Amino acid sequence: MSTSSLHPKPVRSQRINVRATPRQEQLLRRAAEATDRSMTDFILESASVEAERILADRLWFVADEPQWAEFKRLLELPLTSTAKLAKLARRPSPFQGE
Repeated sequence: MSTSSLHPKPVRSQRINVRATPRQEQLLRRAAEATDRSMTDFILESASVEAERILADRLWFVADEPQWAEFKRLLELPLTSTAKLAKLARRPSPFQGE
């Protein structure tokens, strides 16, 4: 069974029209060719990645006073120690110098 049959492409039903300068169009076309993708695939994937990056920092969570108090209480609870957590704590950090 091929990978494409496991994950069929979603149907594109919306049209987005954009205007570009000749330089922008050439740049996008060259980048699409370099990544072996169509212009549509390249532009949509690039724009979607950027949109997700931007929106990831702008999520709002609304809670009333009792919910906020419960959230803070849960944050203050000590972690339950497990064998896996203890093993992880003993491992050398990959971020420390050699």
